[in-house]
Amino acid sequence: QVQLVESGGGLVQAGGSLRLSCAASGRTFSSYAMAWFRQAPGKEREFVAAITWSGSDTYYADSVKGRFTISRDNAKNTVYLQMISLKPEDTAVYYCAADYSIVIVTILDEYDYWGQGTQVTVSS
Repeated sequence: QVQLVESGGGLVQAGGSLRLSCAASGRTFSSYAMAWFRQAPGKEREFVAAITWSGSDTYYADSVKGRFTISRDNAKNTVYLQMISLKPEDTAVYYCAADYSIVIVTILDEYDYWGQGTQVTVSS
Protein backbone atom coordinates (compact mmCIF):
# COMPACT_ATOMS: atom_id res chain seq x y z
CA GLN A 1 0.00 0.00 0.00
CA VAL A 2 1.04 3.56 -0.71
CA GLN A 3 -0.57 6.50 1.01
CA LEU A 4 -0.46 9.86 -0.75
CA VAL A 5 -1.20 13.24 0.78
CA GLU A 6 -1.30 16.39 -1.33
CA SER A 7 -0.72 19.92 -0.08
CA GLY A 8 0.00 23.38 -1.39
CA GLY A 9 -3.26 24.22 -3.08
CA GLY A 10 -4.99 27.55 -2.63
CA LEU A 11 -6.37 30.67 -4.24
CA VAL A 12 -4.13 32.63 -6.58
CA GLN A 13 -4.63 35.35 -9.16
CA ALA A 14 -4.15 34.68 -12.84
CA GLY A 15 -0.46 34.83 -13.70
CA GLY A 16 0.54 33.68 -10.25
CA SER A 17 2.36 30.58 -9.07
CA LEU A 18 1.83 27.67 -6.73
CA ARG A 19 3.82 24.60 -5.81
CA LEU A 20 1.96 21.44 -4.95
CA SER A 21 3.52 18.67 -2.91
CA CYS A 22 2.58 15.03 -2.57
CA ALA A 23 4.02 13.14 0.37
CA ALA A 24 4.08 9.37 0.07
CA SER A 25 4.31 6.72 2.73
CA GLY A 26 4.12 2.96 2.70
CA ARG A 27 5.90 0.84 0.15
CA THR A 28 9.05 1.91 -1.66
CA PHE A 29 8.29 5.28 -3.18
CA SER A 30 11.17 5.12 -5.63
CA SER A 31 9.63 2.09 -7.33
CA TYR A 32 6.68 4.10 -8.57
CA ALA A 33 6.12 6.42 -11.47
CA MET A 34 4.21 9.42 -10.17
CA ALA A 35 1.71 11.73 -11.79
CA TRP A 36 -0.58 14.65 -11.25
CA PHE A 37 -4.12 14.68 -12.53
CA ARG A 38 -6.79 17.32 -12.11
CA GLN A 39 -10.55 17.51 -12.14
CA ALA A 40 -12.52 20.68 -12.75
CA PRO A 41 -16.18 20.98 -11.74
CA GLY A 42 -18.40 19.08 -14.14
CA LYS A 43 -15.46 17.62 -16.04
CA GLU A 44 -13.64 14.32 -16.10
CA ARG A 45 -10.34 13.86 -14.35
CA GLU A 46 -7.49 14.59 -16.74
CA PHE A 47 -3.79 13.92 -16.92
CA VAL A 48 -1.47 16.84 -16.12
CA ALA A 49 2.10 15.57 -15.71
CA ALA A 50 4.09 12.45 -14.86
CA ILE A 51 7.61 11.48 -13.88
CA THR A 52 9.46 8.17 -13.93
CA TRP A 53 10.67 6.48 -10.76
CA SER A 54 14.17 7.88 -11.22
CA GLY A 55 13.07 11.34 -12.24
CA SER A 56 14.94 11.03 -15.53
CA ASP A 57 11.86 11.39 -17.74
CA THR A 58 8.82 13.61 -17.54
CA TYR A 59 5.72 14.09 -19.64
CA TYR A 60 3.16 16.88 -19.74
CA ALA A 61 -0.28 17.55 -21.09
CA ASP A 62 -0.16 20.11 -23.89
CA SER A 63 -2.29 22.49 -21.86
CA VAL A 64 0.38 22.87 -19.17
CA LYS A 65 3.58 22.36 -21.12
CA GLY A 66 6.03 25.18 -20.47
CA ARG A 67 4.13 26.36 -17.38
CA PHE A 68 4.17 23.35 -15.06
CA THR A 69 7.15 21.33 -13.88
CA ILE A 70 6.97 17.97 -12.14
CA SER A 71 9.85 16.79 -9.99
CA ARG A 72 10.51 14.32 -7.20
CA ASP A 73 12.80 13.83 -4.24
CA ASN A 74 13.02 10.12 -3.49
CA ALA A 75 14.94 10.78 -0.28
CA LYS A 76 11.93 12.73 0.99
CA ASN A 77 9.29 10.49 -0.61
CA THR A 78 7.78 13.56 -2.21
CA VAL A 79 6.71 14.61 -5.67
CA TYR A 80 6.14 18.24 -6.61
CA LEU A 81 4.24 20.21 -9.20
CA GLN A 82 5.52 23.72 -9.74
CA MET A 83 2.91 25.80 -11.53
CA ILE A 84 3.59 29.23 -13.00
CA SER A 85 1.60 31.58 -15.24
CA LEU A 86 -1.58 30.13 -13.85
CA LYS A 87 -4.82 30.64 -15.75
CA PRO A 88 -8.44 30.50 -14.59
CA GLU A 89 -8.84 27.30 -16.61
CA ASP A 90 -6.27 25.65 -14.34
CA THR A 91 -8.83 25.78 -11.54
CA ALA A 92 -9.45 22.23 -10.37
CA VAL A 93 -8.83 19.69 -7.66
CA TYR A 94 -5.34 18.33 -8.22
CA TYR A 95 -4.62 14.70 -7.43
CA CYS A 96 -1.37 12.87 -6.97
CA ALA A 97 -1.18 9.28 -8.21
CA ALA A 98 1.30 6.40 -8.11
CA ASP A 99 1.84 3.65 -10.68
CA TYR A 100 4.06 0.63 -10.07
CA SER A 101 5.76 0.97 -13.42
CA ILE A 102 9.10 1.86 -14.99
CA VAL A 103 7.43 3.81 -17.78
CA ILE A 104 5.16 6.81 -17.83
CA VAL A 105 1.50 6.30 -18.56
CA THR A 106 -1.15 8.97 -18.91
CA ILE A 107 -4.18 6.75 -18.50
CA LEU A 108 -6.03 7.32 -15.26
CA ASP A 109 -7.01 3.66 -14.78
CA GLU A 110 -3.37 2.55 -14.85
CA TYR A 111 -2.61 4.27 -11.57
CA ASP A 112 -2.75 2.17 -8.45
CA TYR A 113 -2.90 4.72 -5.66
CA TRP A 114 -4.44 8.16 -5.31
CA GLY A 115 -4.38 11.01 -2.87
CA GLN A 116 -7.43 12.91 -1.66
CA GLY A 117 -6.69 15.97 -3.76
CA THR A 118 -5.94 19.62 -3.14
CA GLN A 119 -7.98 22.52 -4.49
CA VAL A 120 -6.37 25.07 -6.80
CA THR A 121 -8.43 28.13 -7.66
CA VAL A 122 -7.18 30.75 -10.10
CA SER A 123 -9.08 34.01 -10.16
CA SER A 124 -9.22 36.24 -13.21
